Amino acid sequence: MLQVSAARKHKTVDLERFSDDEILQMRIRDMCLRVEGSPIKPFIERLIEELGANGIGYRPDCYLSDEWLCPDKTPIIGIPFVLAHPRLKKIEQKMMLEVEGGTEKTFMKLLRHECGHAINYAYGLYHRTQWREHFGLFSSAYTNSYDFQPYSKRFVVHLADYYAQSHPDDDFAETFAVWLNPEIDWIKKYSGWLAIKKLLYVDQLMKRIGSEPVVYTIDGKPPFSANRMTSTLSSYYERKRLALGPEFQGYYDDSLRKLFTDKEDGPDQVKASGFLRQHRKRIIDGVSMWTGHRKYDIGQLLNKFIMRCNALGLYTHPDQSKCIIAVTALLTSIASNTFRGGLKGRR
Repeated sequence: MLQVSAARKHKTVDLERFSDDEILQMRIRDMCLRVEGSPIKPFIERLIEELGANGIGYRPDCYLSDEWLCPDKTPIIGIPFVLAHPRLKKIEQKMMLEVEGGTEKTFMKLLRHECGHAINYAYGLYHRTQWREHFGLFSSAYTNSYDFQPYSKRFVVHLADYYAQSHPDDDFAETFAVWLNPEIDWIKKYSGWLAIKKLLYVDQLMKRIGSEPVVYTIDGKPPFSANRMTSTLSSYYERKRLALGPEFQGYYDDSLRKLFTDKEDGPDQVKASGFLRQHRKRIIDGVSMWTGHRKYDIGQLLNKFIMRCNALGLYTHPDQSKCIIAVTALLTSIASNTFRGGLKGRR
């Protein structure tokens, strides 16, 4: 579990005493965050109950990290430290416009996925011939982007952006997450899908190894531990926004403010979000024709525009025909410089 120095192991900090600006200037390690006693502890306990209900004795270690992750070949689950305190979740929402895993449902989806990675590494499942036959080569290179087929029935659908198609390791983790979720009748849901073969394999595999001791354990301290992060929360967000680039929800806000206005001045104006929905097909068809990129990818990008226009309270300018041309030009420029093989993946 979370590894901390003896001096800070039991120390607590009342973040409610400080303003947002004061918290942003605090070093993350000095917040003394812990899994124990935090709002995320019951979710981890639920995961353990789900594993036990399926005859799996393995209990993954969890610690607070800078993001959701399971370090490569290391059986330990990293959970974003911001989820360990309600105040930090509010600041995350304000700074990043979203909280990944901020709800009970999304938290459990991500936790089950990372558990799939952890159990894969703990037992070295990726070395098995049948594992490779179902999911592919674990040694396949990870890339910043990946091709995916939105309607493929060879993969389960769990996390966003058809993440099961990003890499064999994630294909297994996604399949495991669906199999483990007690709210999913995977036999019924995936009946007739090629993915059912993977689910049946996972079902049989877990029954075989459920009571076996793990083969690999944690060696040394886990990486990216919040307990060792010496940067301030403000610096953390600066780096995070820079690293996300176009994946940051507010990345295109300045461009959208130039295209639209936040003032409703006349009867001919409509909300920009509604305007984009109304002309969705026309815009997507035009951008796809000029760029050669998939309509699905263009549609996903347009969805981001719609969401941000709604959040920013933007309206169209009086000349709506120019708005269509401007939006089409912006999307064409972004697609030409961003899309290469598919949407950006997430490890």
